[in-house]
Amino acid sequence: MRTSFVGLSLAVALAGVATWSTADAGCRRAGGVATMVTKDLAVFMANAALKNSIADHGERPSGPVQLKCTDDTLTTTCTARRQACK
Repeated sequence: MRTSFVGLSLAVALAGVATWSTADAGCRRAGGVATMVTKDLAVFMANAALKNSIADHGERPSGPVQLKCTDDTLTTTCTARRQACK
């Protein structure tokens, strides 16, 4: 009984991993970075760089854009990331 339960648990876990890995097989995390004087410009240019990166690889955007900005002494650097699929 215990052996069949362990075997069934292992089979379910492997099936879940196989399903997860094939779903994202044609996808990647695309990104764009910009450093500008103001935060608004940095956000705009990071999003533009992200859009160009996805278009250059012939991919489609998927999911929300994740934006992270850091303020330096005189500039702001923003990084935009998004899932992109073929």
